[in-house]
Amino acid sequence: MVEPPSRERLRRISADFFAPPTEEELDVFESLAESWLADHDRVASLAADRTPVPDRSPADVEKTWTVDDSGPFLSRFCLGGASNGPLRGYSIGVKDNIAVAGVPMTCGSTALEDFIPPRDAVAVQRLLAAGGTVVGKLNLESMAYSGSGEIADYGPVPNPRDNSYLAGGSSSGCAAAVVNGTVDLAVGTDQSGSVRVPAAWSGCVGHKPTFGLVPYTGGVSLEPTVDHIGPMAQSVADCALALEVMAGTHPSDSRQGTIPATRASNAIHTDQSLTIGILEEAFDRNVGSQVVSEKVQNALNTLSAESHTVESVSVPLHADGFAIYNTIVLESYAALVRDEGAGYYRRGNYDDAFASAFAQARRTRAHEFPAAMRLSIALGRYLAENYHGRYHRYAQRVRDDLRIAYDKALAEVDVLAMPTTPQTAHKINPDLSLKRRIERSIDMFGNTAPFNLTGHPAVSVPCGSVDGLPVGLMFVGNTFDDKTVLQAARAVERSRT
Repeated sequence: MVEPPSRERLRRISADFFAPPTEEELDVFESLAESWLADHDRVASLAADRTPVPDRSPADVEKTWTVDDSGPFLSRFCLGGASNGPLRGYSIGVKDNIAVAGVPMTCGSTALEDFIPPRDAVAVQRLLAAGGTVVGKLNLESMAYSGSGEIADYGPVPNPRDNSYLAGGSSSGCAAAVVNGTVDLAVGTDQSGSVRVPAAWSGCVGHKPTFGLVPYTGGVSLEPTVDHIGPMAQSVADCALALEVMAGTHPSDSRQGTIPATRASNAIHTDQSLTIGILEEAFDRNVGSQVVSEKVQNALNTLSAESHTVESVSVPLHADGFAIYNTIVLESYAALVRDEGAGYYRRGNYDDAFASAFAQARRTRAHEFPAAMRLSIALGRYLAENYHGRYHRYAQRVRDDLRIAYDKALAEVDVLAMPTTPQTAHKINPDLSLKRRIERSIDMFGNTAPFNLTGHPAVSVPCGSVDGLPVGLMFVGNTFDDKTVLQAARAVERSRT
């Protein structure tokens, strides 16, 4: 039952937002509050009648809740899907900020270690319906709030190519499990590059779909307009297959519009000459490694010799893409945390189970959340309180300019090409300062985060290595043209076999 606020609390809240109310106004407020709030009790009773039945209970899932020696898994179990389907025989790992009913979902944080979601994420439902077998939840950085793989409550995930280096993040366990062969497919989240960065560092394929192509219901949000769920696999074909299974509209996710069919699986098997635009501004001269740039350029030169057209294109605003991203997300994420990780202002599903668990955790175990996340929230609140959303509005205005600039470039070429990350994997260094760990992680997002803002599809595919560490080449395409992006990745794959 909602209890009406006291007179003093009404006075304080009113004064916080506007001006202190008069005594006469407070009399009116008090007299109306009880009747207005009675509607909330009625709605609560209606909602109780519609509480969804859990997909399964913890007792239905045979599991162990231990950290795997090699780091990728947080829990192991065997959840079989349909008896037939395109993913029959595939073992699938799920990043531990995507719900699998009856299995703990920690989001990589000890603060949420006791949360067990009652429903599967829509993407998980579709993978199971297609015959896939989910075999475990995979490690990630705490609250998915970093990009290197080292800011992790359950331990950093070593790079499967060299365990003295990091796997990349935040979908670090996904990349490691795919590359070391413990799963055939993994499903991760990508808000600034968290599928593509670990794919690049660990040496697998990672695809961030067009925004809204895959329903996000059941994934933990960072900022609802940059949230993506995407597949990771050893081959482009398996990524394309998983994408087809997960893609499509679902009534629970209001972020989706009309979704065209992807037809990615068939498309990647066709030989089509592509026009590839090398994005000049994506070769970072400040933090970028020359040898990484050379590996990417060499891979593109090989494609040029194989009937594809490769040319340079320029999008000057790309150089400011991460600045635009950061200005939006700082305030938006602070608002989302204030709103218990669920937010407002949209239709569709609101995850009451997670919101309740998160609300409890941030009030009783907030010190366990990562420092980078807490700094982000503090700065976001500061900006909102001091500048009243001004810079957030500026960034949203320029965000559309960025999308238009990419669209203009993509009107002349089929895909844009660039290094996924400017550097190869970082060495594990437990003595590194917290400040430096945060800084070197952020440096990896310059090419990935802008396309979370604009929603364009982007895939990272291995294109070579430097001293045994993989280099990722990223292709970006027109919205809902995921198949062409994957075709380009498949062309690289073929050229290396």
